[in-house]
Parts: sequence; structure tokens; C-alpha cells
Amino acid sequence: MTTAEATITPSLQRSKRFATIALVMAVVTWLMLMLVAKLMPEYVWLIHILMLGAEAGVVGGLADWYAITVLFRNPFGKMPIPKFMLDHTEIIPRNKARIAESMGRFVQENFLSPQVVKKSLQSTDLSLAVGQWLAKPENNAQVTQVIQQTVPKIFEFVGQEQIGRFIQNNSVQWVRNTQINTLASEMLRAILENDFHQDVLQRGLDLAHEWVMSHPEETRQLTRTLFKELGVWKLAKGASWIGIDVQQRTIDSLVERVESMLADPQHPWRQKIEDMGHQLMLELADDESSASHRLNSTKDALLDSPQVLNFISGAVVILCDAIEADLRKPDSGIAQNLRVAIQQVGENIISNPAVRQLLNDRMSGIAVNLSDQYSEKVIRFISERIHEWDSREMIDKIENEVGGDLHMIRVNGVVVGAFIGLVLGIIRALVDLVL
Repeated sequence: MTTAEATITPSLQRSKRFATIALVMAVVTWLMLMLVAKLMPEYVWLIHILMLGAEAGVVGGLADWYAITVLFRNPFGKMPIPKFMLDHTEIIPRNKARIAESMGRFVQENFLSPQVVKKSLQSTDLSLAVGQWLAKPENNAQVTQVIQQTVPKIFEFVGQEQIGRFIQNNSVQWVRNTQINTLASEMLRAILENDFHQDVLQRGLDLAHEWVMSHPEETRQLTRTLFKELGVWKLAKGASWIGIDVQQRTIDSLVERVESMLADPQHPWRQKIEDMGHQLMLELADDESSASHRLNSTKDALLDSPQVLNFISGAVVILCDAIEADLRKPDSGIAQNLRVAIQQVGENIISNPAVRQLLNDRMSGIAVNLSDQYSEKVIRFISERIHEWDSREMIDKIENEVGGDLHMIRVNGVVVGAFIGLVLGIIRALVDLVL
């Protein structure tokens, strides 16, 4: 058995066998009827009708066999035949290039064109499907498991030191090329516009007041050190000889001022801190301001420091070691938190239509952009692969897929031809009878 025969599917074999049997039966019936016509001349009129049906069945079966065969190969082999007939055999192999181009264009126009992609995505809530998938425990557990198994292997394959150097080089280069004053200005703007500074200040004042009240001796020691640094310690000590406790009065004044700031959200000192924050924000927004120059100079000095670079690289290695060690544990805390986070992301996507709409718009835009940029490359790839196919292999593939139905057409040709022949035979007999 040849390779081509070995790859023929059972359904194609059945169809071929059935079609051949039908054609052989039509031929045998036609031959038998010719013999019967000689032996039973008194029934020749009826036999001629049946013979016409058998002849038409044979013609129909042979015509369909020829039509199907020339799609895939030359049924005449090396026989000399007119060129116009030879040019219309092996239709599929001869037109392989045109078929490849047509298939590519069909895929592009019906599946990959930006208009089709956009229309398809507009009728589909992709983000909802993603959210529902992520929200299922078995799915987010599967994603977490893949991450838990993959990340340590990546660390092992690449090496923490290489990852550390990569992050160090790229992060340092990114920070060096970034005007950090702009980032600082925007951060201050976000803090001030959302009143985060008031929360931080309130918390800081609470902690300072609580510490001073609960640590009196440490507070007095701090004021003593402060007075010595300011050079007024001897004066404060001398005042204590006449009954004036400058230290305590300073502490009491400070506590009173902190309590007044805690009690009054509109306290002048609070307002002054906020004004200073706004002023600093505006100065940092100006690339030419002295505050921006000082901040960027400090940044560059830090990035030029070997100690800072070594710290970044070492911190990354330590972090990678910690992540890898945790992910290798069966009860990994990172994996558990990651699974919960993935599930929460899915639930938040499901419950937030605005977020879903934003995600759908972004995904649709990305898909349309990709289809516009890469559809031609995909079509070219498909066409090139079809061009590279061996003609014999391509014929076998196509014939295995659709050959079963094509060969059943041969059976239909025998049956339909026989039926038409019988009808024509009856009509001819009626005409002979009437005339």
C-alpha cells in the first residue's frame, strides 16, 4: 500500500467503493438487458425502456467520475489528448497559487479586516467573560498554579543576579532619563487635591502628642539637647534658679500648639503647611526652578553612587530569593494572596460596568490596530504555507476532507441518470405507440 493510499480515510474508502459498485451495477444491467432483448424479442419495447435507463445511468456515473477526477488528477495518464482537454485536468494542483491567494483574501476579508474585528468585538462583552472566568475559584487557582510553577523556573533559568543587573540597569537608566521633579509635582498635586496631607498631618500630630504625654523624661532630654544645640541651655538653666522652668514651659507650649492644631482643621499652621505644599508643587512643576534643579541634582548624585547601585542590585536579589523560596512552598503566602487578588479583580470587573466598558474599548482598539497592522502578514503567511505544500499532499488532504461527498455525487449521477433515461424511454415508447 502506498503512502497516499494509507492516508485515505475510511469514509472516503466507503464512498469510493459505493460509487464504483453503483457504476458497475449500471454497466452489468445494461449488458444483461441487451442480452435479454435478443432472447425475448416480444418484450423488446419494455427492455428498450430499461436499457435506456441503464445507459443513462452509466453515462451519468462516468461523467461524474470524470468531473470529480479532473479536480485532483489527470485521468488520461500519458494518453495523447487534445490540449484544451489536458488544460482542464488537475484543476486543483494547477491552480494552487490562485487557491492560496483566494484563501488568504477570504480569511482577511471575513475574519481579520479591522471592520469585521471591530463589529465582532462590539457585539461581545469580552471583559465580562474575562471577569467571570477569573472569578471562578478553579480558574484563578489554575492561573496561580501556573505562576507558582513558572516564576521559580524563570529565576532558576535566568539567575537572580542577572535579573538584578537587568532591573538595576534599566531602572537606573529610566530614572536618569526622567525629570523626577515632574513626578514629584504630580504626586504633591494628587496628595493636596485629595486632602491626603491632612490625614497624614493628623496622624502625625496624634502620634507626637501621644508620645510626648507618655514619655515625659525623654521629652525633657530632647528639649535639653535642643537648647544645648541652640546655645541657650545655660540661660534656661539659670532661669530655673529663680523658679522659671523654661524646659517645661517650652514642652507645655508645644503640647498646647499641637492640641490646638488637632482641634482646629483650619488652624493657621495647618494652612501654612498646605500653602508650603502648594508652593513646592508649583516650583517642582517648573523645570527651571531652583527646587527642580536641586531635586534632579540629588537624583543624579544618588544614581552615580556605587553604594546606591549595589543596594538596588542586592535588594533585587534578596527579593527574588524570597519570592522563589515562598513560591516553592505548598502553602505559599504569595500564591494565596495572588489567587485572592485575581478573584477580586474578576469580581470587580463583573460588578463595574464602567470599568468593563473601558476595558472593552481598549481591547477593541488594540485588536483593530493589530488586525490593521498584521492582517497582511498573516495572509502572506497562509499563502506562503499553501504554496509550500506538496501538490500530492495537498490533494490528499482536500480529497480526504471532501472526497467522500464528491464520490457520492457519482452515485447520484448513476441514479439520477437512470431515472432520467427511464423517463425518456417511456416518453419515446408513448410517442411510438401514438404515432
